[in-house]
Amino acid sequence: MPDLLVVADSLAFHGPERPYPADEPRLWPNLAATRLGGRAELVARAGWTARHAWSAVSGDPRVWAMLPHVDAVVLGVSGMDSLPSPLPTALRELIPAVRPAPLRRVVRDGYRRAQPVLAPLLAELPGGGPATLPARLTASYLERCRSAVHALRPGLPVVALLPSVHRAADYGRVHPHRAATEAAMRAWAARAPGVTLLDTAALVGGHVLGGHGNPDGMHWGWAGHRAVGTALADELGRRLPVRSEQP
Repeated sequence: MPDLLVVADSLAFHGPERPYPADEPRLWPNLAATRLGGRAELVARAGWTARHAWSAVSGDPRVWAMLPHVDAVVLGVSGMDSLPSPLPTALRELIPAVRPAPLRRVVRDGYRRAQPVLAPLLAELPGGGPATLPARLTASYLERCRSAVHALRPGLPVVALLPSVHRAADYGRVHPHRAATEAAMRAWAARAPGVTLLDTAALVGGHVLGGHGNPDGMHWGWAGHRAVGTALADELGRRLPVRSEQP
């Protein structure tokens, strides 16, 4: 009965209309685990990048408690990493801390109005302008996650999801850093023992870009979750050892 630890962003728990509780059976982590005859433990939040995944692996006692018992780790981040960020990430993440509350609302609403305008303009700059997390740092934080997992559980299968695609108006419908993030992750996986990649864009590209996912242009409908969950189960099915039945 294989169990999966999934550290992810909102693509792991957001469906065609809204976010769902972690035990929603139609979400891809649960679909994958069910196909394998096990269950998924989901540690995720909206907006998480590989840096947040490392923070969870290194600092969340729930993750420490799960790691000795799971049969595989899935790193479902990188999509947020590759999105444009007109305001430096460190400053953007401070917006919820702005006080007083009326000023916070002004700053937040102003940024939400500015981002769809600024993102396409900055995408025309060399290198595509600023990303939420530079590609080299995505690979670096993913390697920290892998190294920590394998220090405790040598040889434990690790699957990382390559960045998805989007057509989100909130990001000006541009995605200038996706190719660089994918290239950095492929280079990392080629030298990282025990790591395989899941090509998320190949699985859900037509679904998302064809307008069949969430109206926000970023999150997936249930067909997208099925595609990713099925592919993840197939990948892990090839890597997980067969457990013998106990008498």
